[in-house]
Amino acid sequence: MRPRHASRDALRAREFEAYVAGAGGRLLHTATLLTAEAPDDNPRARHLLTLALARTYACWDGLRGDDPYDRTRQYLASGFARGAWHRHGRLLRRRPHPGSPLARLSPRERLVLVLRLYEGVAEEQTAALLGLPAERVRAVYHRAMAVVLSPPRRPAGAVRDVQAARS
Repeated sequence: MRPRHASRDALRAREFEAYVAGAGGRLLHTATLLTAEAPDDNPRARHLLTLALARTYACWDGLRGDDPYDRTRQYLASGFARGAWHRHGRLLRRRPHPGSPLARLSPRERLVLVLRLYEGVAEEQTAALLGLPAERVRAVYHRAMAVVLSPPRRPAGAVRDVQAARS
């Protein structure tokens, strides 16, 4: 390898490492919200983020002024939307963590809610990213918010037990 190529590759690697050091935590949190896993036990989120970062690194030289965070977030969203984690090992087929407030949402609802609410992506951009009409994104977002903001229903027997305890 020529010295010029080696130094360019080293610079590229340092730039990418700095990017991951700065954005990796937030991106992992985003992936964890998407998978609805526990923050301390999130193998699907880590796998999803690893794939997104690998794709970002592969096109690092071609970004040319584009925001690498935006590109990685797009890769996270598209990887999650495609359901890529279902095609890989058993480790990635785990169900959402039952304690997660997002566990009651469908994957599409989680994706729209995380992009719109946590990541602050505009409705039109979310629609374009997911290949959906903006009206559909709006409807999914409102339904997801309603599910998250409403408490889960308790079994009828549990209500009677609570009322009996108050008496």
